[in-house]
Amino acid sequence: MAGRGSRLRPHTLTIPKPLIPVAGKPIVHRLVSDIAKVLGEPIDEVAFILGDPAFFGEDVVESLKELAKELGAKASIYRQEQPLGTGHAIMSAQPSLTGPAVIAYADTLIRADFDLDKDADSVIWVKQVANPNAYGVVELNEQGHIVELVEKPQEFVSDLAVIGIYYFKEVSILRDELQYVLDNDITRGGEYQINDGIKRMMDNGKLFVPGKVEEWMDCGNKTVTVDTNKRMLAFLHSDGEELIANSALKENSEIIAPCFVGENVVLKNTTVGPYVSIGNSTIIENSTVKNSLIQSESIIKNAKLDNAMIGNHVKYDGNFETISIGDYSVLE
Repeated sequence: MAGRGSRLRPHTLTIPKPLIPVAGKPIVHRLVSDIAKVLGEPIDEVAFILGDPAFFGEDVVESLKELAKELGAKASIYRQEQPLGTGHAIMSAQPSLTGPAVIAYADTLIRADFDLDKDADSVIWVKQVANPNAYGVVELNEQGHIVELVEKPQEFVSDLAVIGIYYFKEVSILRDELQYVLDNDITRGGEYQINDGIKRMMDNGKLFVPGKVEEWMDCGNKTVTVDTNKRMLAFLHSDGEELIANSALKENSEIIAPCFVGENVVLKNTTVGPYVSIGNSTIIENSTVKNSLIQSESIIKNAKLDNAMIGNHVKYDGNFETISIGDYSVLE
């Protein structure tokens, strides 16, 4: 999670993208918890690879330590000092690269329920997509084993897109292959990639199999993050999860499910929903809000919002409909 999340600006100017709440919970918290459910066994350690300490500061570190603690695991914090690719990022956590491990990119959310094949050397998690030429995909042999990774194929290879979550029965093998990649300066676009380590493992006869997820939700930019919030709220609502805090106050207002409403939210003469998430201590007055994501401690008045994403500590008063404004912004 070392990237700056530039495609999600202005929301990531003050908060790292993996810590932006979706359906009331930071992206990375949801991702780690969902992976833990699929694994179905105790987790010893969660290693987080962060970027610049000036951006990923001590408040971020404490949040991640608390997340690991909730899973009964220790947290290890590493820094990728330069943005030199996924392979380089993984090698920043070298002391933790032993034993069975899952490696995941922290800007995606999943819904998955499959048995992890722990006899395989690795499982690459994939999602069936309608337009495989827009993704990196896996190529399978007749036995259903992965034999190649192909980036944005112009001719059909498969419709199983790589989503950026991997299981390794012994991650030190990947570590050693990535060390070879770094030592021999094998780069793509000036960056060291995980795929080059994986392909070396395949060349050495290691068995890779696909693990298919039911849902794969991106948080790369404002539009897809709002859509992911909508989809996640629908899943949580169908799971029967309680999404509205008891401390939320309604005055002549209506909440149309599914919505997440945080602690000490105040709604006055307002209709919210469906598919709205509202962070703690936000006040909304004389407004209609649907299909939107509003963070904490903001004040929204006289608004008609649809497909909106609003940050923390925002003051907004107006009749704009589709907006994307970051933390500490004021529109009056």
